Amino acid sequence: MAQAIDNQQIESILKYDDEQRAKYFVKEAVANQQIWILKDEHGCVMLTTEDEDCIPVWPNEAFAAAWISQEWQDCQTEAISLNKWFSRWSHGLADDELAIVVFPNQDEQGLVFYPDELEDALKTQQKKQAQQGTK
Repeated sequence: MAQAIDNQQIESILKYDDEQRAKYFVKEAVANQQIWILKDEHGCVMLTTEDEDCIPVWPNEAFAAAWISQEWQDCQTEAISLNKWFSRWSHGLADDELAIVVFPNQDEQGLVFYPDELEDALKTQQKKQAQQGTK
């Protein structure tokens, strides 16, 4: 289950650059076995880059909830289990030609992954954690 995170940790993590936030996301998503999204009555919230339509994802509810303001005020956080992500979301996003922006900051900046790239990163981290757990 997700570990509680305090405000000091949140402030520190929000200072990470895009790559550091992406690494943090992968570790936390695997450790907690879930990914957080924002949704509204129309479905999942999306961000658009110059080249891609993206689904933003966060490593825990606190970071996702921080986005619920102004234009996003009608949104709710939702956790998706990694099993559900792998079985439905990765393929669905790929079929819809959508990318994923991992742990965007408040300026809507973050690394963009294609669904198969994020799935590979998460599964690689799962293997690492499994190996560390057997030592």
